[in-house]
Amino acid sequence: MIDRNTVQKILDTAEIVDVVSDFVTLKRRGANYIACCPFHNEKTPSFSVSPSKGIFKCFGCGKAGSAVTFVMEHEHLTYSEALKYLGKKYGIEVVEKEETEEDTQERLRHESLLVVSEFARQFYTDTLFHTDAGRAIGLSYFRQARGFSDETIKKFGLGFSPDPRKMEGTTTLAAAAQKAGYKREYLIATGLCIERNDKSLADKFYDRVMFPIHSLSGRVIAFGGRTLLTDKSVAKYVNSPETEIYHKSDVLYGIYQAKSAIAKLGKCYLVEGYTDVISFHQAGIENVVASSGTSLTQGQIRLIKRFTNKITVLYDGDPAGIKASIRGIDMLLEEGMEVKVALFPDGHDPDSFARSHSVDQITKFLDEAETDFIDFKYELLAKDIAKDPLRKAGLIKEIVRTISLIPDRIVRTVYIEQSAQKLDVKQEILSQEVSKTRRDNIISGEDAKRKSEEREARRKELEKTLPAEEVPPQTNTPQAAHIDPEVPFLEPYEKEILYYLVKFGEHIIHFEEHMIVGSEQPVQEITVSEYISAELEYEKFELQNSVLKKVYDLYFEHKEQEGKNGQMEKWFANHPDKHISQAVIDLIYQKHSVNIKEFQRTLVPEENLIGKYVPKIILVYKTKVIEYTYNLLIKQLGQAQQENNIELQNELMQQIQILMPIKNQFSKELKRLT
Repeated sequence: MIDRNTVQKILDTAEIVDVVSDFVTLKRRGANYIACCPFHNEKTPSFSVSPSKGIFKCFGCGKAGSAVTFVMEHEHLTYSEALKYLGKKYGIEVVEKEETEEDTQERLRHESLLVVSEFARQFYTDTLFHTDAGRAIGLSYFRQARGFSDETIKKFGLGFSPDPRKMEGTTTLAAAAQKAGYKREYLIATGLCIERNDKSLADKFYDRVMFPIHSLSGRVIAFGGRTLLTDKSVAKYVNSPETEIYHKSDVLYGIYQAKSAIAKLGKCYLVEGYTDVISFHQAGIENVVASSGTSLTQGQIRLIKRFTNKITVLYDGDPAGIKASIRGIDMLLEEGMEVKVALFPDGHDPDSFARSHSVDQITKFLDEAETDFIDFKYELLAKDIAKDPLRKAGLIKEIVRTISLIPDRIVRTVYIEQSAQKLDVKQEILSQEVSKTRRDNIISGEDAKRKSEEREARRKELEKTLPAEEVPPQTNTPQAAHIDPEVPFLEPYEKEILYYLVKFGEHIIHFEEHMIVGSEQPVQEITVSEYISAELEYEKFELQNSVLKKVYDLYFEHKEQEGKNGQMEKWFANHPDKHISQAVIDLIYQKHSVNIKEFQRTLVPEENLIGKYVPKIILVYKTKVIEYTYNLLIKQLGQAQQENNIELQNELMQQIQILMPIKNQFSKELKRLT
């Protein structure tokens, strides 16, 4: 584990905007920055980064935290691994202390898979440059057939995997890795090797040129291997299988090398294959990635959208391939991307065109050739429609379907106007058809599922406001009803208390005269934390939500060290327990269900009003606890009467009689404060 001083140094140095900007394109909005969330699928930005607080928050999926939390979530790292990542980024030496056996095993396995993958990349590169077979076959292919320079080859980590059965002076990856001390289980888990029936290992890739696939942060996570044989019975490409470190639906080839250029230029070119990407880079155009020959996925689109919402899809002249790729364009539109299409001249694909033209020629061609997707689809599907009314009707329906996928209403309207002119159809008719198609999609598609989920969420929220089987926290009443560990009914009020505790815990409360009740009477000055603690402990109340109670307890454990310096929010945001940090970020960012903070909308600073808010929320909470307990006892009394349990009825009546004056007193005080 990493020692506390090193952790603190990393936390103090890491700038949240700087860290998040390595992975997401941020746009300033006032004092904060916004973007589309990298953790879930969304079309409207709900991801916010606050430089002053050093935290991020997504109001869509709810993820939140510090720079460390972001790296953990985004790169799927442990807390320690994320700290190491940030330490390396900012040049801070990471000093570690002893960690648990479970932590060690989990960290070592993940890191071992990445290390084995990097060893394989180095093995393939060394074989390419330093063996006779590698130079004669692999290197000559890259240099002569593809025109790649040695600098480009090294930039992308290209290599060669030999077949020792046919090539003297070469060895297998399996043999080299095991000789170097790498475990067979990791060679198998990464998909680099296959276990034979006799338990020996065989290379998955052999007699192929190799293309490493990098993660967004630059780690090698998989490989693609291309055969140079002309035998059609041999698969042209063999790719790594899905592994613990490689999920192909969330990966784009070249994204690591392209992300900076995409963010800088605000545009991405999408091609199909490895060599398309590499040739474009060598030509000087670096904002290009590939789907690696697979159908475009939502995960890949979201990866691009982190850096830009403008994309141009590049096609060669194969009509069959283009029609098969139309679905990819539709998916881009559904994600709210601005889509254009460019078609290369006959006989050219992105690779060959890039190799045979200068960067200025390529740039000029792309600027002139890229066309709007509607125009592209029209040209693709509109042949001979004048002679065939049914084909024209089919084209109109296809254009309508495509426009209906666009989430932005204004953009849809613009395309309806353009398409109406091109198709010679009244704009009103197209508009009606687009609206009808969108309604049909809402009824039968994913929107219906979303609405169902929203209804279920609202139902659950409603249940929280109704009497349930859970019981409230025990008060100072004798033998109060049985207490369950969680009481959803009380959660909003507990959140309200913690909001003021975490944000204003060490502020002095200046009470208004009519607000003086309870524990503030004997003292001239009292802090928010002292007041809350005194009020709850006096009545023996305990927060019932386990996470919120943990936050409460941690505050008082660390307030002497962190609270006096105004660092409690930052300390909680960087807490290694993500449940703790998430809960506190939610408290600070989100508007709670209790309405006593409505005055925040005025120009009066919130800290000037805590003397009004804090006593009231404490009293509201007490009232709700008593009310909840009272209703539960009444319910239990009715059940005892049905069962004719006289002894239990007497016990419950005693508890109700004790609660009645307390309930009435709290109600009177609450009216006085309203």
